[in-house]
Amino acid sequence: MKALSQKRRHPIAGLALLLLGLLITGGLYSVASTMNQAQASNTGSSYSAEDITEGEKLFNANCATCHGVEAVGTENGPTLVGVGAASVNFQVGTGRMPMQMQGPQAQAKPNQFSDEQTAQLAAYVASLGAGPAIPEEQYLDTDHEDVDLGNGGTLFRVNCAMCHNAAAAGGALTRGKYAPPLAGVSEQHIYEAMITGPQNMPVFSDANIKPEDKRDIIAFLKQIESQGSPGGAALGSLGPVSEGLLVWTGGLAVLIGFMVWLTSRSS
Repeated sequence: MKALSQKRRHPIAGLALLLLGLLITGGLYSVASTMNQAQASNTGSSYSAEDITEGEKLFNANCATCHGVEAVGTENGPTLVGVGAASVNFQVGTGRMPMQMQGPQAQAKPNQFSDEQTAQLAAYVASLGAGPAIPEEQYLDTDHEDVDLGNGGTLFRVNCAMCHNAAAAGGALTRGKYAPPLAGVSEQHIYEAMITGPQNMPVFSDANIKPEDKRDIIAFLKQIESQGSPGGAALGSLGPVSEGLLVWTGGLAVLIGFMVWLTSRSS
């Protein structure tokens, strides 16, 4: 036993363990890279070679300045390898990319590309690495017989309302950033935002929120959007705070005006 213990403590044993650890780590990384390439190949196979080629041309002409050739990233923009087609379709489809100017976050604006060009850009980026794909139509159908508005409202309030407001009217965040209002946003772009996590938004994968639950959330948002503001002026949809402030300010103004009127009459 003593001899065995001495052998275990031999200086070469530490080096051997280090080499073994490096070998295992390298092997795992190689397997993971191979699997990612295979997934990317499968993802890209859903797009035609022509779409990928045209998308690459569009990317090199409009995006490579910031994101680098082959989308590997630069100091002015992150790598897009592995972000998936859904991320491209959201960012480009909402006009956030290309950015108009540098700022705390990309702002939505009119789309600079046609739907066909957006799809081609998405096809090219999807071919570079596995990532979230364009959502299936069945999960965008808010009139589906299995839609549960109550479940969608609950999930929205638990996961989204702290940033986007309980009425989905948006809200301010830190360092000049903000959660945008969700009225007028298409079902597809809402779904894509949930699975890609743009800006400060977290990613809600299918493990966090199932596709059917995402559909319920979208249906809830479209429901409250269609209702408008039945109570009158929305006042930012901030609830009793803005309403109370308006009443207090308005009431105070009336009292001051009344006092001025009384004073002027007495003089």
